[in-house]
Amino acid sequence: MGSTARADATHDDLKISTPLPRQVIQRENYQPANAHDHEPGGPKLGEAKVFVQGSWNGKTPVRLEVRTILQEGCIGRNVDWTVLGEVKTAGEFQHSLTLPAGGWYRLEIRTVNAADEILGTAAVNPIGIGEVFLISGQSYAAGANDELQRIDDPLERTVLLDVAAKTWRTAHDPFPAVDNGGTIWPAFANAIQPLLRVPVGLVNVAVGGTASRQWLPGEALYQRFLDGGRAAGRFRFVLWQQGESDVIENIPTATYVERLESIRAGLVKVWGFSPKWLLAKSTLHPTVYNRPVEEGRIRDAIHQLWQRPGFGAGPDTDILAGENRGGMQSRRHFSAVGQRRAGLMWFASVWAALQGENTR
Repeated sequence: MGSTARADATHDDLKISTPLPRQVIQRENYQPANAHDHEPGGPKLGEAKVFVQGSWNGKTPVRLEVRTILQEGCIGRNVDWTVLGEVKTAGEFQHSLTLPAGGWYRLEIRTVNAADEILGTAAVNPIGIGEVFLISGQSYAAGANDELQRIDDPLERTVLLDVAAKTWRTAHDPFPAVDNGGTIWPAFANAIQPLLRVPVGLVNVAVGGTASRQWLPGEALYQRFLDGGRAAGRFRFVLWQQGESDVIENIPTATYVERLESIRAGLVKVWGFSPKWLLAKSTLHPTVYNRPVEEGRIRDAIHQLWQRPGFGAGPDTDILAGENRGGMQSRRHFSAVGQRRAGLMWFASVWAALQGENTR
């Protein structure tokens, strides 16, 4: 576009409400087998439809134009000034555009009148087009571990969503609303983000000490799960790490299977799409109990679910023993080294699932 002249206007006349700063939008059409740099035509990293919402309070009809600027050191492709849509009267607007996977990007919009004069400008910085994961379960998925861990990437391309505050920030521990201790998710992200090369978004709704029955439709935690998924928008996988409370309650294998299928079916219906659930075998809590028979029932349930439509294999974190577990003077879950190893195990499971996933 050749719009260069500027008419009198204020920046307050044009505002962007969506996307949010540091938000990651789930990409589509990622082709892992063709994502390398020597792929003819370039790596097949995918793209995403991005909805741009905001308001225009100017007094004249305008066209909206948009562009993106790739942050130095990031992978992706700039989009030059493109017409986003028309705004005939002052008020709110919503339009969409397709952006290539990558980022961080700075997204800029401007309003231009019939005389090609720029009346207003606004920007959101940064945003990413990449991979989003919804995390749920109980304490091993939440913040009940020894060490507060941090994202290693100097560009901080792994972020978390604070669902209540409706803000995104770098995914350093502690995570909001999931206890105040360390998690296993920075270690997971530090392993996977450099290989994905695109931004990663994490949404964690796990709650410590919870049994599968508490996540069933109609329960308060089901609503928490549902709201977390809605706030994330589209996402790649649910990462589920839960089972210890069902061991304590001596839940039969068949009951656990039925509960998880019921939870998933209800959420899929409301969300309107069908992400795969990756389930960890997470049944041990060595400083609390030693119940091999009851543990075995939940392990068998999870193994059965791995074979069923809509589910897939997460890590078997039960193998992490000894130095990987916190002692009696710790938070009693994973030690710092155990957190890192559990994160690496989740990386291996998610990476394998991505390679076999139909990413369209």
